[in-house]
Amino acid sequence: MVKRPIILLILCTIIGLTLSVTSVEAQKFGYIDSEYILNKHPDYKLVQDELTSISNQWKKEAQDLEQGIKTMYANLKAEEVLLTEEMYQERLVTIKEKEKEAVAFNNRVFGINGQYYQKQAELLQPLQSKIYDAIDRVSKRNSLVILFDKAAGPLMIYTDPRHDYSEFVLEELGIENK
Repeated sequence: MVKRPIILLILCTIIGLTLSVTSVEAQKFGYIDSEYILNKHPDYKLVQDELTSISNQWKKEAQDLEQGIKTMYANLKAEEVLLTEEMYQERLVTIKEKEKEAVAFNNRVFGINGQYYQKQAELLQPLQSKIYDAIDRVSKRNSLVILFDKAAGPLMIYTDPRHDYSEFVLEELGIENK
């Protein structure tokens, strides 16, 4: 009599495992290429143009600082014979301070978490939100459990094009592939 509940328990376990394996096999997955989607989105070109403009302006400021330092060194070299040691050292200290200012400017603007990267994040955030919302809708509409990003890194060594949902995301965003 004790054998019967054990057999039922084993049968229920086997049936449960079979059902869970079957449901795992039925899950759908796909991938997108976020770089491809970004490059197709018309707003991305506007963001890139604005970033280029801002970057060029900051690069010009950095170049002006560097040119100013070079000019100061050239003037110091030209006047070196006319200056006392104390005057020479004072001017050298002034030049070194300008160099520190130039380095600080470059770090503040182009360094890690600098103004350029903050501006980039600020400008891209609305576009990324639109794309994420479109990805979410496409994933739900197609009952996808997992959606990979092909552009996110070398994680995927092979992709079957029939699982690429990038075009669906573009369609969801109202962008036609030309």
